[in-house]
Amino acid sequence: MDRTTVSYDLALHLLSADGHVLPLTAILHYDASDPLAVTALFNDGSDEPVRWVFARDLLEAGLDQPAGEGDVLIWPTRDAEGRPAIHLRLRSPHGDALLEACADELERFLSATHRLVPPGSEHRHLDLEGAITALLADT
Repeated sequence: MDRTTVSYDLALHLLSADGHVLPLTAILHYDASDPLAVTALFNDGSDEPVRWVFARDLLEAGLDQPAGEGDVLIWPTRDAEGRPAIHLRLRSPHGDALLEACADELERFLSATHRLVPPGSEHRHLDLEGAITALLADT
């Protein structure tokens, strides 16, 4: 890990509609140069991991209460042993997945991101001029 990124291995459970629970791994990635976003790479056994990007604030909000709309929903729950957990529902045209993660693990990841970019200071890390230049170059 360098001083501008956090990568975190996360063990998950994929909860199927028929009641089966399948283990799944993901890598959560945070980069201070894109301080509002978290990238999740899910290893589902295919050649390329499945990539999702969502707001760091959304992940944090879902630790305490239901959060999100549309394609990404996050809410607190308890796992089969009664420990604090998080459910993460991801929807796309290609499918729908309900994932369960340990709440403590997500809190550790978020704490590491807060050490890089404290909440409320994200605007100091945004390169708005660079983003506008890139957008204008695409037109």
